[in-house]
Amino acid sequence: MQLSLGEILGSVGVALLLIAFLMNLLKKWSQDSLPYILMNTIGAGLACASSVLIHFFPFIILEGTWMLVSIFALAKYFKQRG
Repeated sequence: MQLSLGEILGSVGVALLLIAFLMNLLKKWSQDSLPYILMNTIGAGLACASSVLIHFFPFIILEGTWMLVSIFALAKYFKQRG
């Protein structure tokens, strides 16, 4: 079976989101840690790109919003440390 680019991007993106979620649940990463924020930003971005490729509008909104919120968290992270 050959996966499409949308399926590959979506799978990697969702995997990153789930890993970040698991690491937070296991208390390995806090919600304001750089690895958690980066995994959410990249994962949501990939999942959003996948949703664009497969033309699934509800998830474009969901993942796009998730990515934007994560970008704000990333900016806040660097502002607090800079």
